[in-house]
Amino acid sequence: MKKLTYIFAILAFTLYGCEDALDTTNYTDKTTSTFPESYEDANQMLAGVYQNLSQVSANPQMSFFYLSTLASDDNYGGGGGNDKLMQALDLLCNYQENMLQQFWSDRYTGVFRANSLINAIDNCKGFPSEAAKNRILGEALTLRAFYYYELISQFGRIPLITAPSTEDVPQAAAADVFGQILLDLKTAFDIMPAERGLDGHLDKYGAGALLGRAWLYYTGMYCNGEDITEITSGSYSPLTSVTLADGTTLTKEDVIGVLDAIVSSGTYSLVSDYQNLWAYTNSFTVEDYSYTAGKGFAWIQNDNAINPESMFAIKYNKLASWQTTIGYCNGYSLHFGVRGGQAYENTFPFGQGWGAGPVAPNLVREWSTAEPTDIRRDASIQNVKELPNYSYGGWSDFIQETDYYAKKQAPVSCKNTTLTDKFPNDEYLACFDIAMYGPDGWSTDAAPVNMQLNNIHDLILVRFADVLLMQSELKENVEGINKVRTRAKLTPIGGYTLEALQRERRWELAFEGTRWNDIRRWHIAAEALDKQLGQNIYVEGIPSTNTAQNGGYSTRYKATAGFFKIPEAQISLSEVLTQNPGWTGGDSEYAGWNQ
Repeated sequence: MKKLTYIFAILAFTLYGCEDALDTTNYTDKTTSTFPESYEDANQMLAGVYQNLSQVSANPQMSFFYLSTLASDDNYGGGGGNDKLMQALDLLCNYQENMLQQFWSDRYTGVFRANSLINAIDNCKGFPSEAAKNRILGEALTLRAFYYYELISQFGRIPLITAPSTEDVPQAAAADVFGQILLDLKTAFDIMPAERGLDGHLDKYGAGALLGRAWLYYTGMYCNGEDITEITSGSYSPLTSVTLADGTTLTKEDVIGVLDAIVSSGTYSLVSDYQNLWAYTNSFTVEDYSYTAGKGFAWIQNDNAINPESMFAIKYNKLASWQTTIGYCNGYSLHFGVRGGQAYENTFPFGQGWGAGPVAPNLVREWSTAEPTDIRRDASIQNVKELPNYSYGGWSDFIQETDYYAKKQAPVSCKNTTLTDKFPNDEYLACFDIAMYGPDGWSTDAAPVNMQLNNIHDLILVRFADVLLMQSELKENVEGINKVRTRAKLTPIGGYTLEALQRERRWELAFEGTRWNDIRRWHIAAEALDKQLGQNIYVEGIPSTNTAQNGGYSTRYKATAGFFKIPEAQISLSEVLTQNPGWTGGDSEYAGWNQ
């Protein structure tokens, strides 16, 4: 059965909720006479900070992970004729004035919860040890940094708030925001105990991995300055030192030291077979899927096993409810599923969903040319025409459909061989999770079989492979690159080049939410995005090509640097917020697919 010992507490809804994104009600002062005052209180507050992960999962289509997948050069928007938000994210356009309001609001809620805990933890007594206190503080700092990293990546110019406040705070310089992000992560890495986090908790190594990610993004993206023309220029010469929020300096060598420490600790390791990272190798599906049958693959998380490569993941459970806890299921999986409305045998082993993120054909072609024997390509991408029973059907309004689907985040179905007594009319179960974790214990809304609420496998945000590649990039050597290549059964490369590193990250981490910020920080985004034009797609089942919309990808990128529109509701609430460049003209508004 899927474990129900999760760190998301209902308490979070009552003590730390906030209605609007920059609702700056001082929740700490509101309860300081009685709360928090103990180790148990601090843990409850930490649960509220973590709950923000599931809060955002309730509306995945507005999240940074979702946006970073669709906006990248490796995926289109997809969806149907009414799914204009999906297509707008791909095209760097806007659909409705408050398209991403929910994410802004939710992530700032997470920031405020983290601020409350960070600022109040010294009031708490009864910690069993200094290490226990530092663990809680380190987790809160890491989550605050992560939430800010996503906010600034998505919106660019954002308010920086590190304490309970009722002030109308203006947008901060990127240097100030990243000065705080990097300080939080370095502090967390330094103070947290050297032990692996369990039950979904972050540890010092996860903080260190996020430090590497934030460092690479900031020092590359802003290496020329913060003006829009400087951010979008083709010049790339990363910064080697950054001034932190406390006035100290963090250097490239410092970050290398953190990554080296993660690797040498041995706490995390690569899974032996790349395919075993992904849910389609689960024990209820693996032998019925032609790609995996008879090859000895076994999902590393079968029956709640611990994934030695997963450093930061969102955990889900059976308690998803339409009214209050819909974020407890993996809504990303649903969105990235094959567009539904047809027999499950047609799409098996993949479940069905909304059809977001069809894979761009140019990725398949470039990958096949560069690495024709790379096992990661077929492990990551499914040509639906190679599925035994696939036929175009179901909802016929699909926009930007290709023949290729990303497999890593997709819902996975299975044949109904173990629950025929409970579901005698179902030859297939929409989600393998029902078979693996049992049909009992689900919320009433999610009671099997429910294609929308039964995906509860993890969404992995950071893998150890990413640490190895970041280590190679900063040290400019092939050690980490060749470790992931060896796992992929590829010949090691002899010498480091940035181009080799860029290719390796693209192949190894495909569809894991890293590509968008990678092409931006390397200052190759405009060129990379335009490669999507002219590619073969289907529009409502009719062969077509991916044509320029609203001026085209590179035009929109150069106008915005990939930062999206700040919700108009936030501009109206504030006297100091101003809109991002590229979002005030009619050319930014997506009205629907234009052939």
